[in-house]
Amino acid sequence: MNDCCTPDTKDRTRRYDLAVIGAGSAGFSAAITAAEQGANVALVSHGTIGGTCVNIGCVPSKTLIRAAETLHNSRASARFAGVSAHAEVSDWRATVRQKDDLVAGLRQAKYADLLPAYNGVAYREGQARLVEGGVEVGGTHIAAGKIIIATGARPAAPAIPGVETVPYLTSTTALDLDELPRSLLVIGGGYIGAELAQMFARVGVKVTLICRSHLLPEAEPEIGAALTGYFADEGIEVVSGVAYRAIRRTESGVALEIARDGRNMTIDAEKVLIATGRTPNIDGLGLTEFGVAVSPKGSIVVDDHMRTTRASVYAAGDVTGRDQFVYMAAYGAKLAARNALNGDSLRYDNSAMPAIVFTDPQVASVGLTEAAARAAGRAVRVSTIGLDQVPRALAARDTRGLIKLIADAGSGHLLGAHILAPEGADSIETAVMAIRGGLTVQQIADTIFPYLTTVEGLKLAALAFDKEVAKLSCCAG
Repeated sequence: MNDCCTPDTKDRTRRYDLAVIGAGSAGFSAAITAAEQGANVALVSHGTIGGTCVNIGCVPSKTLIRAAETLHNSRASARFAGVSAHAEVSDWRATVRQKDDLVAGLRQAKYADLLPAYNGVAYREGQARLVEGGVEVGGTHIAAGKIIIATGARPAAPAIPGVETVPYLTSTTALDLDELPRSLLVIGGGYIGAELAQMFARVGVKVTLICRSHLLPEAEPEIGAALTGYFADEGIEVVSGVAYRAIRRTESGVALEIARDGRNMTIDAEKVLIATGRTPNIDGLGLTEFGVAVSPKGSIVVDDHMRTTRASVYAAGDVTGRDQFVYMAAYGAKLAARNALNGDSLRYDNSAMPAIVFTDPQVASVGLTEAAARAAGRAVRVSTIGLDQVPRALAARDTRGLIKLIADAGSGHLLGAHILAPEGADSIETAVMAIRGGLTVQQIADTIFPYLTTVEGLKLAALAFDKEVAKLSCCAG
């Protein structure tokens, strides 16, 4: 443990304004926000400092995804006449070690090394439990006026008969494999399953992805269907619409029994990765005894002010089961800290929340889907264009993808934007700002966008509400 994180024993009897349980992104956001307001904060955590994102989530997965992308790009280079390239995995163990070095460096720089900069934050190592007047850590009572729970979540396994007998991989352990399996069965078609399925396929693993509904069920159906096709082009078999029957170990690995369209099937692989969801980390907190309500799925129930059902206790981040993105965890924790110290005036607002799936093409969205808008009783107009209408994609000779906009039929205000494009993640923030600023699709269409960029596709999609963009000249919107 770094010296900065060693508990300071000289002030165990002092009373803190705020106790924050959990030292991940949400916990640090809450603690720093409170300290900047002059509060005395006890930051309590056990295990590795930094939480999910830097240690086992965003950072390690995205660097390995990028490594795998270099292999795909070499294979795809033939789309340019006269160009050929070759790349291969020569030492996957070295790639994983490089990932580990990056994680360790960021954990130190962005978490451990930050603590000395905030004199108002005292770090306490240990398992916390809620008690009257504060929290108990390792038998020591830490008095605090307010409490924020930010303990995050961990991978969860579905109730498939036999799953407890199978040595399955999770999104955590899969990133630590130093030897690549010959074949991999991915169970779960959400963003984690999709990202890791493509990553492993690109480094030479034969991948089959199994899901109960379809790939990316929360995305626009056009995006899920298109991405399924692109996966097939890369040799990834997506088997959707299944019911899980049982899973068992075999001499060569694992076998999953499923039912699909009234027929029973068995799918074999050397390894299985379960990516069907996450469960909140609430064990040992004493929530029930302390009057903090949890949902049927085990997440802490909070209102729009981040308050739990127990006065003076707040919660934020993945432990609430809400919007499980690291930036939303940090945002919610910041609100919780400000409300805890200043009277609950701020409300959580995710109406302009960007969501990214780091597949290739990337999936980026904000606001309402078409189905959600119609279910809410909104009269809407919809515009969808393929990337073959976007000059940037034509120049890159990669027209995989589409852009879909949803607008209010009366006012024309942008309600939702959904992008499937190789560079889609870096384009969605323009739509975020448009929704946040209340722009209409006509105002977006009238805005100057730089030529030969992916984000120009938003302008073209806005123009497509009333024009046939295939008949426009370059920049002639």
